[in-house]
Amino acid sequence: MPNWGGGAKCGACEKTVYHAEEIQCNGRSFHKTCFLCMACRKALDSTTVAAHESEIYCKTCYGRKYGPKGIGFGQGAGCLSTDTGDHLGLNLQQGSPKPARPSTPTNPSKFAKMMVDVDKCPRCGKSVYAAEKIMGGGKPWHKTCFRCAICGKSLESTNVTDKDGELYCKGEKYAKFLYPRLK
Repeated sequence: MPNWGGGAKCGACEKTVYHAEEIQCNGRSFHKTCFLCMACRKALDSTTVAAHESEIYCKTCYGRKYGPKGIGFGQGAGCLSTDTGDHLGLNLQQGSPKPARPSTPTNPSKFAKMMVDVDKCPRCGKSVYAAEKIMGGGKPWHKTCFRCAICGKSLESTNVTDKDGELYCKGEKYAKFLYPRLK
């Protein structure tokens, strides 16, 4: 039967794939947005795809599902992998694959992971990003928050001291306040 839809059908969503958005793998066509690992839903390309019959996986999930199992076949040197693959929908314990392809991604995006690990400024409580981070007293600070708690003077690594998680000017000016035993 001729294909009147204008192009091949996507191996994932079964919709028409036009030439400009086509990726081919194992004789099948995919939309760029549908070319995802069937287990973890990571975006794939020609260097990260591993195909098994009509299924496509990233190399990590393919190895977990179809690679060797047992002691000595972990991910690194001398590693015993205890990963069952349940979080990927692989069900490796029983050896029978689940039909993967959940409707929503199971892993958070890279952006979401980065947002979780952002440090907070002790002074204002807002996120401190690498471009504006200054370390003082073992904590990250914004450049604008890196000031003396008493006089508000902007501090540098040569004139800063900390006490109880707060930053102060270094020198004799506040020595009595910072170190009362020196009176």
